[in-house]
Amino acid sequence: MSRHFLRDDDLSPAEQGAVLDLAEQMKKDRFGWQPLAGPRAVAVLFDKPSLRTRVSFTVGIAELGGHPLVIDTQTTHIGRGEPIEDVARVLTRQVAAIAWRTAGQERIDEMASAATVPVINALTDEFHPCQVLADLQTIRAHYGSLAGRVLTFLGDGSSNMAHSYLLGGATAGMLVRIGAPDAYHPDPAVLDTAARIAAQTGGGVEVLTDPRAACAGADVIATDVWTSMGVEAERNQRLAVLGAYGDSDSYQLDGAKLALGRPGCLVLHCLPAHRGEEISADVIDGPNSVVWEQAENRLHAQKALLSWLCSSGGHDPAVSPAHRGVHPPVSPRALGRVEQP
Repeated sequence: MSRHFLRDDDLSPAEQGAVLDLAEQMKKDRFGWQPLAGPRAVAVLFDKPSLRTRVSFTVGIAELGGHPLVIDTQTTHIGRGEPIEDVARVLTRQVAAIAWRTAGQERIDEMASAATVPVINALTDEFHPCQVLADLQTIRAHYGSLAGRVLTFLGDGSSNMAHSYLLGGATAGMLVRIGAPDAYHPDPAVLDTAARIAAQTGGGVEVLTDPRAACAGADVIATDVWTSMGVEAERNQRLAVLGAYGDSDSYQLDGAKLALGRPGCLVLHCLPAHRGEEISADVIDGPNSVVWEQAENRLHAQKALLSWLCSSGGHDPAVSPAHRGVHPPVSPRALGRVEQP
């Protein structure tokens, strides 16, 4: 039975840590791991436009010795309404794994329910777990650890990034703050799940409407576009709500809010960015910004995730998504480590 990565809490704290450890090793030795040698194909499906996801999966699969089968779904029968279960049954007889960038979470859940190989969420409207894995790798590289760190997300708290920060950050034992107006607070079910995880990991979750209070004392402040794909018709409304707080403030990550964080506070943005809207140019292009490292780490985090899922680390029929224990470490050989002569 294959394990899937459909949302951030599909990994236990120990499993998340193991994937991040592997990502760091792979970053140091980019061509030293070949778990997809053959080459084995990985299907990477795109319902939505993409740059970083497309590049990082394509390059990463190739570096793992595999063949990236990149599919624009609008040029296939998927775009004409072929049942998702049928697509899964066709693909899983020919590929080692499936990654899908799509709309509703129910679509990728349906794919996983019929697939016999690992399915990876490369972005849905509800979650963006591969991005947050890369973000956690970035934060850990600068601070050495994640537990106890304060991560603030500023902006649209109902977005896929906010939801993934809540689940992924709580799994890592971080205090995750969402700074968002009332109209754009997180999904209550996601917030409740994150709170339950945080109670077990020593982390915490908070939702604040005051953007300055959300940034105070933060180790990391992250933001994302105010108008995500699929809600373009709401652009003017979103700019009006997120662009104003009180008489003279907004939810923009600017220099004044960054100064409220702890010394050396990191700045994250999953890109693309709209300078002058959700983030000021001096902040995203300033010394606290690690957005380009963050973008690069999509490559390493996803390579580690793919290797883990396609190895014995990602196969455990006795463990359900809701109750995962600590797995024994997977050997480098099982993960495709190339032995040095």
